[in-house]
Amino acid sequence: MKFIIINGPNLNLLGKRETTIYGDTDFKDYFTKLKAQFPSITIDYYQSNIEGELIDKLQKVGFTYDGIILNAGGYTHTSVAIADTIKAISSPCVETHISNIDAREDFRRTSIIGPVCLGSISGFGLFSYQMALEALINYTKQLK
Repeated sequence: MKFIIINGPNLNLLGKRETTIYGDTDFKDYFTKLKAQFPSITIDYYQSNIEGELIDKLQKVGFTYDGIILNAGGYTHTSVAIADTIKAISSPCVETHISNIDAREDFRRTSIIGPVCLGSISGFGLFSYQMALEALINYTKQLK
């Protein structure tokens, strides 16, 4: 099985950015630990602050990976283009957020990408990524 985590804007600053919301762990450190927990599964990682680059990556992997874990950051609430890309690809996508977007500012409570994803997970810190991965693994096994 082959999965990818795609992180959007400002998630390259995890561990430094608003640590009371996002924690003090660098994502690269977390990703290393996550991969070690699932040694029989290929897990790739990509991050960009640029909407078009996220779309290009989704298009590139969206027909060959068993699943995509997407934390689109602020684009979650604004990007019709990312939502359209998720609809256009065949790989299932799980919307993932570190913080509980429903408990934050009003504008963060509306997800444009959530309705076109397989499901959404938010509010569990970095553990949200593991939950999304486990959900995709189970979903993929059900398809076979």
